[in-house]
Order: sequence, then structure tokens, then C-alpha cells
Amino acid sequence: MERVPMTPQGHAALTAELVALKAERPQISQEIGIARDHGDLKENAEYHAAKDKQGMCEARISVVEDTLSRADVIDTSKLGGDKVKFGAFVDLEDVDNGKVVTYRLVGPDESDIEQGKISITSPVARAIVGKEVGDEVRVQTPGGVRNYEVSDVRWD
Repeated sequence: MERVPMTPQGHAALTAELVALKAERPQISQEIGIARDHGDLKENAEYHAAKDKQGMCEARISVVEDTLSRADVIDTSKLGGDKVKFGAFVDLEDVDNGKVVTYRLVGPDESDIEQGKISITSPVARAIVGKEVGDEVRVQTPGGVRNYEVSDVRWD
């Protein structure tokens, strides 16, 4: 069973999502019952939509429960140092254009590029893990090869 690295915040968010999903179950069952009362199930769009909703909800519950059962919660507040590793906030300067981006290395289930959180398994993260301020890396991204310099490594 492969462990899934996760921050305490990511674990809390997944746990809250699971609670919310389970709370939807009675409402979905009620929707199915109401739709079933409308008659012929073969041509009942409301019934099929409610059943689809139930299927998607149950599938997501299964995925979240599996992920939480394999979670390896890493308390990043106790981490530190000069090297890039899980939980670190890292400033990367694009060597070609000088643009600086900041990423936090998190577990796969909590990554969100819009919030600057990238998965520890992403190409960028794999390239910078173990690096220190001043180190340069080449990263193959969907947009092509990028050259970055690690300009800062911070912790919570």
C-alpha cells in the first residue's frame, strides 16, 4: 500500500470534504425517491440524473476514504533547513526572463497551482527536491524546457 504524503491542512480539508459528501447521501436518496414516484423509470430524466449524482458522490467518497487511509501526515511546522523538501515554500527565478514564482511542495491530493501549491510528484518538484538557494535546475514542462534558479527556501 503506497503512502500518500500530506500536510495537516490537506488532511483536514479532505476530512471535511468526506463529511460533506456523506451528509449529501440522505438528500440524494430523497431526490431518487421523489423522481421514482414520477413514473416510468426508462424515460425519467430526473431519476437518471439523481442516480448519476449518487454514483459520482459514492465514487468520490471511496477515493477520499482510500486516500485518507493511506495518508502520511507530515507536520511541516517541525521541518526546516536549507534544502528543498516536502512542505517547503520555494521561490524559483526563471533564468531566461527573471520572473519569480513561489511554490509550496505538497501532497498530490492537495496541489492547486492557482494557490501556488504543487505536488511533490510534479516535474518541477522532483527537479528541485534536495536543491539549495543558488542551485540551478532544468525542468521539462508542458510549455518546454525551463531553467530555474532556487532563490529562496522558507518554512511555515
